[in-house]
Amino acid sequence: MSAVHPASFTINGDDDDIAALRARLLDPDDTVRRIAILDLIDLAGDAHAPLLVAALQDRSAAVRLEATRALEAFESADSVAGLVTLLTDTDAAVRDAAAHALSELKNPESATLLLPLAWDEQPFVRVAILRALRELRVPDSLEPALAALLHNDAAVRREAISVLGYLKQERALAPITQLAAHDPDPEVRRSATGALGFASDDSVLPALLSALQDTVWQVREEAATTLGKLRLPTGTGALITALNDPYWQVRLRAARSLGRLRSADAVAPLLVTLQHAISNLRKEAALALGEIGDPTALPALEQAQHDGDPEVRKSVRLALEQIQRAH
Repeated sequence: MSAVHPASFTINGDDDDIAALRARLLDPDDTVRRIAILDLIDLAGDAHAPLLVAALQDRSAAVRLEATRALEAFESADSVAGLVTLLTDTDAAVRDAAAHALSELKNPESATLLLPLAWDEQPFVRVAILRALRELRVPDSLEPALAALLHNDAAVRREAISVLGYLKQERALAPITQLAAHDPDPEVRRSATGALGFASDDSVLPALLSALQDTVWQVREEAATTLGKLRLPTGTGALITALNDPYWQVRLRAARSLGRLRSADAVAPLLVTLQHAISNLRKEAALALGEIGDPTALPALEQAQHDGDPEVRKSVRLALEQIQRAH
C-alpha cells in the first residue's frame, strides 16, 4: 500500500504543533509515524482529521490501525469513505478496526458505501461489511444479510445473524431457526439461538428446546437465556431440567430465566439450587425466588440470610423484601 503524503493536505487553523506532526508523518520510520498518530489524537478540535484520513493509506499496518481507531470520533464524509476502503485491507486487525469504527460512527452515509460491498465474494470482506452494517440497522441490509446466511464460511453466517438480530424482521426468523438447530458450527448455532429473542410468538420454541439439548454448553446457555427473554411459559419445564445441567453457567441462566417466567412450578427446584455449592448459583436462585414471589420460599430464604457469601446474602435480602411487599 503506497503512502499518501500528509503534507498535501490543507488544514484550517494550522499551528506549530500540526506542522511538526505533519513532518513526523512523513518520517521513513514506521514507529515515528505511528507515534505521531497517537500524538494527533491528543490535539483538540477536528483540524487534524485530514491527516488521520491520509494516514489510513500508510504503508505500515500499525500506522493505519492507529489512524483507524482515532477516526471513530469523526463523522465527516472523508472519514467514512477512508474507513470503508480499509474494510478490504490486507491486515485483519485493520479491517476489524475499520468495521468497528464505522459501526461506532453510526453514520447513515456509511451505509450507502457499505451496502454494495455486502455481496463481495471474499469472506473476510463480507464479514467486515456485515459487522459495520450491524449497528447501523438500515433496512436495506436485510437482503444481503439473508443471503449471507447461506454462505459456506461460518464467520460470514455469524455476522449475518447479528445484522438480522438487530433488524428484528420476521422474515429472518425461519432461516435463523434452521441455523440454530442444524448449523455445523457451534458458534453459529449459539448466535442464531440468541437472535431468536426477537420472536413475537412461540413459533421458535421447538428450536430453543432443541438448543437446550445441544452438545455444546455455550449453545445451551444461550437457549436458556433466550427462553427467559421471550417469557414463554411453555419453556418452564425445560428450564427446570436445565437446573441440573453439567455446566453451572447453563444452570445460572436457567435460574435467571425461571425468575423472569415467575412460575410457581420452579419454586421447589430453585430452593434446591439455593443450597448449591457454587455461590453464583445460590445468588441467582435467591433472585429468581424473589421474582416469583411465592411465600412458601420464605423459610428457606430466611435461613439463607446466614450464607457465607455476602453477595448471596444481599440477593437473599432483596428476595425477602420482594416477597414481603407482594404479600
